[in-house]
Amino acid sequence: MSDERTRKVIEQFNRAFRQHDPGLLKDVLAPDCLLENSGPAPDGTRHVGYDECLRFWSSIAADEGTAFVVEELWTAGERAVCRWLLKWGPGADDFVRGVNVTRLEDGLIAESFGYVKG
Repeated sequence: MSDERTRKVIEQFNRAFRQHDPGLLKDVLAPDCLLENSGPAPDGTRHVGYDECLRFWSSIAADEGTAFVVEELWTAGERAVCRWLLKWGPGADDFVRGVNVTRLEDGLIAESFGYVKG
């Protein structure tokens, strides 16, 4: 898979969070998708399968009280690393920075591991 195809999939995924549109997630997740979320510490939570991953990510994407900002995106074949910032209020401390490390299979998100600065 080309870097450009991977970039397009990850950009659609990220757009779901920026635009608060969970519908954008439906056609970018693999049937056996694996997600490891950053919280709670120390190991986060693990979500397995299309339905479970879609449900988890959709709940975040639909939250209009947050603002998701992509700071940087790298792709290499079927892999992507995205640095991001998530804001949930107007205060100077109402945000967290994080990174997602993602692997695609056949043009769909197969694995995604999220990490945050704590």
